[in-house]
Amino acid sequence: MISSRALELQPSATLKVTGRAKELQREGRSIVSLSAGEPDFKTPSFICDAAIEAIRDGAHGYTMNTGTPELREAICAKLKRDNQLDYQPSEIICSNGAKQSVGFALLAMVNPGDEVIIPAPYWVSYPAMTQLAEGVPITVRTSFENDYRLTPEQLEEAITDRTRVLILCSPSNPTGSCYSREDLEGLAKVLRKHPQVSVISDEIYEYIVFDEDHVSILNVAPDLKDRVALINGFSKGFAMTGWRLGYLAGSEDLVKAVSKIQSQETSAPSTISQAAGLAAYSGTLDEVHAMRASFKERRDFMVQELNSIEGVSCFSPGGAFYVFPDISSYLGKKTPDGTPITDSTSLCLYLLDACGLAVVPGDAFGEPNGLRMSYAAGMDDLKEALQRFKKGLEQLS
Repeated sequence: MISSRALELQPSATLKVTGRAKELQREGRSIVSLSAGEPDFKTPSFICDAAIEAIRDGAHGYTMNTGTPELREAICAKLKRDNQLDYQPSEIICSNGAKQSVGFALLAMVNPGDEVIIPAPYWVSYPAMTQLAEGVPITVRTSFENDYRLTPEQLEEAITDRTRVLILCSPSNPTGSCYSREDLEGLAKVLRKHPQVSVISDEIYEYIVFDEDHVSILNVAPDLKDRVALINGFSKGFAMTGWRLGYLAGSEDLVKAVSKIQSQETSAPSTISQAAGLAAYSGTLDEVHAMRASFKERRDFMVQELNSIEGVSCFSPGGAFYVFPDISSYLGKKTPDGTPITDSTSLCLYLLDACGLAVVPGDAFGEPNGLRMSYAAGMDDLKEALQRFKKGLEQLS
């Protein structure tokens, strides 16, 4: 017997597309995949060395459920150094990735029937996590013209007596948009009028910001600290996706609640990964900055090439490693064999099967007029991908 919860849950669209692309590759097809949000860089060697040293030194046992004191102290120091935010180790809980931190935060903050505001385009897991917490996802569709950022007016309109959480992601997955200081001040002004609404601020792409410094909502509204669950981790900025290490910073009450849930579900993250995370936050950011420079070069290439394609529009994202072009002019067209392109999903399936290009449909992110392309791949792959994309669109009629 399978629960209705599991039967109703949809699999991650990004993992689904990536899996289909790998199946085709195993069949011998030439596939260029821009579907996964995974840097093509290796974890910096000094971080790997710290993990190896921990293994050799016998760090093989469980740690405290919330993470080692040393790592939580390092996270506090990092938040002070990089974000000008003051936290104590008791306000930090380490997890098996930022994804887990988001999910457990929702479990700790949401009661059955509570509403969670999720700006669209959204990361695919936010609505599903909300449903697992028995909350009600309230998606608010933002506009291409505003770089897919939620406005204060939209937030005010979406809040009801049942609203308990707003999820913000900046830099954004899937769009790469970054909320400015002015944007966040406007949202904070609305939130002050509704003290029952807390915020989950997903800042996992913090180190991949190109044109301006990263701004957290707590930088503009420190008075909201007790209502904010700040989510971060090591996977994106340090190319540590497989290490599975993230954390939540929040009030002691929230951390205690999340800690209880984590103690029953997973316990602490890997001891070795925590040693690696300690090294990451204690060492130099030189390689992080080098990765960011490479991503910026790729972003500029992607935006220029996409905007050169007739019928495609793409703004220049401020961070992360995604572009989210508007492809609405191609919806309603037909493939060479007469199959109609009814939505972003059918366009992406056509691109995968006919052109060997894997990208993720905007439908999966709550925005039917777009699709997500990751430029975490190397430049050669990006050039080939754009050629296939352009050719595939030209064949539609």
